[in-house]
Amino acid sequence: MNKTVVINVVGLSSRLLKYTPKLSQWAQRGQVTTINPVLPAVTCTAQATYLTGVLPNEHGVVANGWYFRSECEVKFWRQSNKLVQSAKIWDIARVNNPEFSCANLFWWYNMYSSVDYSVTPRPMYPADGRKLPDIYTQPSNWRIDLQTELGQFPLFNFWGPNTSIDSTRWIADSAKWTEEKSNPTLTLIYLPHLDYCLQKFGHDEKNIIKDLQEIDAVCSDLIDFYETRGAKVIVLSEYGITNVSKPIHINRVLRVHGLLKVREELGCEILDAGASKAFAVADHQLAHIYINDPECTSVVKDLLQSIDGIGYILDDTAKKLHGLNHARSGELVAVANNDAWFTYYYWLNDNKAPDFARTVDIHRKPGYDPVELFIDPQIKLPKLKVGLKLLQKKLGFRYLMDVIPLDATLVKGSHGSIDVLPEDKPVFITRQLDSTNNTIAATEVCNLILQNLLCEDFVNFTLNLS
Repeated sequence: MNKTVVINVVGLSSRLLKYTPKLSQWAQRGQVTTINPVLPAVTCTAQATYLTGVLPNEHGVVANGWYFRSECEVKFWRQSNKLVQSAKIWDIARVNNPEFSCANLFWWYNMYSSVDYSVTPRPMYPADGRKLPDIYTQPSNWRIDLQTELGQFPLFNFWGPNTSIDSTRWIADSAKWTEEKSNPTLTLIYLPHLDYCLQKFGHDEKNIIKDLQEIDAVCSDLIDFYETRGAKVIVLSEYGITNVSKPIHINRVLRVHGLLKVREELGCEILDAGASKAFAVADHQLAHIYINDPECTSVVKDLLQSIDGIGYILDDTAKKLHGLNHARSGELVAVANNDAWFTYYYWLNDNKAPDFARTVDIHRKPGYDPVELFIDPQIKLPKLKVGLKLLQKKLGFRYLMDVIPLDATLVKGSHGSIDVLPEDKPVFITRQLDSTNNTIAATEVCNLILQNLLCEDFVNFTLNLS
C-alpha cells in the first residue's frame, strides 16, 4: 500500500490559492480538481461523504446536527462514530490489506471508531459549570503523552472569538507526533483555521491575508514532513465560503405564525421543540424543518416560500434527488440563496434571549451560531469584562461569559449551498493521480483516496463490503 496523507484545509477554494504561494506552488506540480459538494456543504456531512463514498441518505449525517425525534431534542456536534451508518474508508482498506492502519487527527465523529489511532477535542465539564480544555485519544494513554509534549490543546483558540492559528498548528504537530509514534498507512488531518476568518470577513482580502499566510506555512511544513517520509499527500477541502449579507431568522417567522413554541425559564425563552408544530434546525445555508403536526405541512411550505432569501425548498421528492431522504432529515429542507444564511434565533425580544445565546455554547444552542466568532461591539471595555469573568472563574465563583453579540449581520461569509461559482467550490489536490476530469463528485473522494492507497489496479474497486 502507498503511505497516504489527506490534509483537510477547511474553506480552501481555487479563489484563495493565489494567496497561499507555497501551497499553490506545490499544487502546480500536480492536479487541482474541483469537487461538486454534497448538500449540505457543511463539515460533518462533507466528511462523512468523503469517508464513505455515499450520500447522506445512506450514511445518515444530514447536517452538523439534527432533531433527535425520540428525545425531542436538537443536538449538534456529537462525536460518536456510531452515528455514521456506512462503512468507512479505513474499514474498506483493511479488508484489502489486514496490515493497513489509519490515524484520524480531528476529523469529526472520531470517538469510538475503528481507526487505529485518533485524536479529537473532548473538553471536560466539571459539575461546577467550568469547561476545561482536553482531548480524547486512541490509544487512551496518548491523551496525557501528547499534552505533556505539545502542551494542553488550545481549545479556546479552536472556536469562538479568540480563534487563532494556535489550534491548527497544535493539530498539525499532533499529526507529526502520531506519525513518528505509529507510522500509519493513512493519516487524516483536519486544519480548520481558514473557516474562522472567512465566516467573519468573507472574501475581504485585507482581513484574511494574514490567516491565509499562516495556513500556507502550516500546510507547507506538513507536506515537506510527510513527503520526506515517502508519503503521498492529498490536500482537499469540504466547502468554499461565499459572501453573505442577509441573515434569515426562519424560526422567528414560524413563531409569529403560531407554529413554534417556547417555554420560559428564569425569565428567558427556551425552544420547546417537542411542543412545536414546526421549527427549523439552522445549519449555515441549510435548515431542516421538522413538522410534528403533519396537517401543517402545506402551510409551512407556503410560508417558507414567502421568506426573502430562501432559494428553494426540498420536499420528499426533492430530498431524494439530493440524497437527503433520511429519517434524520426534516420533513422539509430549506436552502438559502448564496448571499443569505439561517440563524437559529427564535426569540422576538433580545431581553428574552436564553442565557446561552450570548455565550460560546455549541451544544446547548438548537442550531449553528457563527456569531460566536465575535465579541459584542457594544461592550466598551471587552478585555476588562473578559478579565473579570476569568477572575470569577479562578476564584471558584459561578460566572457567565456573556460577551457574544446577538447581531447576525456581523457574519460576512457562509456555506452549505451547492449552487455556487466554481471558484468557490471545494478542491481536491494531488500529485499522484492523472485524470482529465476537472470536476468530481463528493462521493468520488473516497474512491480516489483508495486508488492512491492501492495504486492503479484499484480503479474499479467496489465500495461495498461483501
